Amino acid sequence: CAVKAAQVLSEIAKNDEMKKPCIEADLVLTLIPLLESTDQEMLLHAGRAIGRICYDNRDLQEELVKVGVITSLVRILTDYAESEPLVHVDLLALCNLADLDTAKEALSKTKVAEQLVKQLRRAENHERLEIVFEVLQALAENDALKVQLVEAGVQEVLSEILLRLRGSSQAEDTCVVKAASDLIVSLLLGGKKGNIGNGNCVRMVQLGVIHQLLDLLEKHVESGDISVQHAALSALRNLAIPVVNKVQMLEEGVAERIQALLRSEMPPVQFKLLGTLRMLADGQADAAEILGQDPMLLNRLVQWCNANEHTSVRGEANRLLASILRHNRSQEVVKAIQEAQGVKHLVSMTTSEHAAMQNEALNALAIASAIDLETLEGTFKEAQLVQSLHKLLQDDNTSPEVKYNSMGLLCSLLNSGDLRQEIEEDKIKETLEQLCSHSNASVVKEAVTTLQVLRGET
Repeated sequence: CAVKAAQVLSEIAKNDEMKKPCIEADLVLTLIPLLESTDQEMLLHAGRAIGRICYDNRDLQEELVKVGVITSLVRILTDYAESEPLVHVDLLALCNLADLDTAKEALSKTKVAEQLVKQLRRAENHERLEIVFEVLQALAENDALKVQLVEAGVQEVLSEILLRLRGSSQAEDTCVVKAASDLIVSLLLGGKKGNIGNGNCVRMVQLGVIHQLLDLLEKHVESGDISVQHAALSALRNLAIPVVNKVQMLEEGVAERIQALLRSEMPPVQFKLLGTLRMLADGQADAAEILGQDPMLLNRLVQWCNANEHTSVRGEANRLLASILRHNRSQEVVKAIQEAQGVKHLVSMTTSEHAAMQNEALNALAIASAIDLETLEGTFKEAQLVQSLHKLLQDDNTSPEVKYNSMGLLCSLLNSGDLRQEIEEDKIKETLEQLCSHSNASVVKEAVTTLQVLRGET
C-alpha cells in the first residue's frame, strides 16, 4: 500500500491547510526512506509529497538536507534521466532547496553538474529550460559548483541555445535568451556574491571558455542581441584580470580577435571591448607593444577620443591609450602613438574630472617622456602641457597624488631645453616653493626634488 499512501499524501499536501498536520504527524521523515526505492511510481509520489509539504518551509528544507535528501535527488536524476515526470519532480525539489548554502555544499560533493548539463541539453520545452536555468542560477553562486558546471561544458550548451534562438521575436524565446545570458554572467562573474575568484578565472581560461565567448560574440555582434553581448563582454573583461590569464589570452590571439570585434558600431560593445584590451595590457609590456604598434587600432582609438556623444567610450579609449604607453618600454610605440595624434588626447586627459584618469595620463606621459622626449616635445608645446601642469599644481582642489605625479612629469620635461624654458617662463618655481609646505609629506618631498632638478642641483 505504500505507493498508494504516498500518492494520497501528495494529493493532500496540495492543500496549504493540510501541510501542518502532515508535518506534525512526522510524515516527512517517514517519506524520505522511500526515495531509495527502485519503483518509479513510488519515487514520483514520495517526491511530490515531500516537495509539497516542505515548500516554502525553510526549517524543514534544512532538515531534509541534513538527513541526506540531496544524495537521493542526484541519484534519481542520474538513474532516471529519461523519465520526464521523475525529472520534473526532481528538478522542482532541487529548485526549492538550491538557495540553501547547506544544499549547495552537499551538491558540490555530487555529480549534479553533469546531470544538469545533460538535462539542459535535452530540454525541449520552455518550461523545462526555465526550471533548469533556475537551479543552475542558484548553484552558480557557489564557487566549487561553478567550476564543476564549466568542466561539464555548460557554457557550450548555453552557446548552442543562444544561437538556436538568435533572432527569434517570440516572448518565450526572449525569456530563455535572457536566462541563458544571465547564467553566463553568473558563471563567469560570480552571481549575487561578487566577482569570481582568481582560481576559478584561471581554471575557466584553461578550459577554453574565452574562445567560446568570442565565438558567441562574433555571432551576436551583428544581430544586436544586447543581453548576450553584455554577458559575454563582462565575462571577458573579468577573465582578463589574473596575470596568468593575460599571458595565455595573448598567446592564444585573443587581442586580435577582440580588435576584429571592434568593428561594431554599438557604444556599449565598444566600451566593454576597450576595457578588456586595457585589462590585457595592464602590467604586460608584450601586450602594450602589440597593441601600440597596430596603426588601425591606434587610429580607431584616436577617433573615439573625439567621440563627444559617447563619453564612456571616449574615456575608455583614452584610458587604453594611456595604458599602452604606461606599460610599454618601446620607442616604436611612443612614435606610433605620436603619429596617430594620440598624445594630445593624453595631455587633455591630465585635466579630466576623475583623479584616476588624471594619474593614468600623467604616468603614461612621464614614461613616454623618459623613453623618447624628443619625439613628443613639439606636441607638448602645442598642447600647452606645461601650463596644464602648472594649473594642477596651483589648484587647491587637485588631489595630492595628482600633484605628486604632475611634478614627476615636470622632472622628465626638464630634460628638454625648450620645455625647461617654458617651465621657467611660467614661474612654476614659485608654485613649487609654496608646495614645500604642503600638508602631504609625499607632495613636499616631490616638490623639493623637482626644485633641485630645476636648479640643476641633481
